Amino acid sequence: MNKRTWIVIILAALIINIVSLQMTIEAYYGREYSLVTSMTIVSLISVAVTVIAYFNWHKLEYRK
Repeated sequence: MNKRTWIVIILAALIINIVSLQMTIEAYYGREYSLVTSMTIVSLISVAVTVIAYFNWHKLEYRK
């Protein structure tokens, strides 16, 4: 994959993370605790995808 693809993956994962964080907060205040757990899991998966994509992008960007 090229650098641009990794950037798109990073941005998409961050957008998913922001939306799931918002839904987690709304579910917590609405006392829908089962939704809090599922949205937290989605956020953690999104963070993992972002970190993996960042390291792959970094490896391509600074390869000599």
